[in-house]
Amino acid sequence: QVHLVESGGGLVQAGGSLRLSCAASGRTVWSYAMCWFRQAPGKEREFVASISWSGSNRYYADSVKGRFTISRDITKNTVYLQMNSLFPEDTAVYYCAATAVRSSGDAPFSGYDYWGQGTQVTVSS
Repeated sequence: QVHLVESGGGLVQAGGSLRLSCAASGRTVWSYAMCWFRQAPGKEREFVASISWSGSNRYYADSVKGRFTISRDITKNTVYLQMNSLFPEDTAVYYCAATAVRSSGDAPFSGYDYWGQGTQVTVSS
């Protein structure tokens, strides 16, 4: 079992920055791909970014590419999402997720098994 806890959400003005953290615990989390999803009110949950357990591969949704950066610190079992140049449309609950993978370079866009409880990000205009 993998337990994930997000933090770092809050209220920020448009153009501002936030850094989300996701602390993982449980069985061999260092061998898991990690990702961030988000869900805005009235919308479906959508992929934001993913990172392989090796950190060698990172993928981003087009809507956040160039503004968001996903990273991980294996020594701390923590994944981060640095969010810059935030827009009001980035307002959502952000969820961290993890899944076991076969290859160190895998960073899938879906099929994640473990989820955190989410952290609210609100961007005011």
